[in-house]
Amino acid sequence: QVQLQGAGPGLVKPSQTLSLSCAVYGGSIRTSCYAWSCICQPPEKGLEWMVAIYSGSTYYSPSLKSHTSISRDMSKNQFSLQVSSVTPEDTAVYYCAAGTNGRLRGQGTQVTVSS
Repeated sequence: QVQLQGAGPGLVKPSQTLSLSCAVYGGSIRTSCYAWSCICQPPEKGLEWMVAIYSGSTYYSPSLKSHTSISRDMSKNQFSLQVSSVTPEDTAVYYCAAGTNGRLRGQGTQVTVSS
């Protein structure tokens, strides 16, 4: 069973870049079995799929594409999320996931955007 572990800052200032790294255990990030994804859950809201990388191609939520990017590092067996120019509305729990429906995801990283 694939397991994912996210790591990122707990606090980011407005206009800065949020970076979240996602380590994959129990499987290779090279596999085509999963779309490696990032999902967020803003306060008092449900899970929202943000972005995925699958076989080298990236897929974005239309509402987030403008300031979101994802990349993968084969040597470290991990992928990374970057959200630039963050605002307080980007405050959320961020999850690393295998697949896009959120059923297989890591434990979540709380990120607060505040000055």
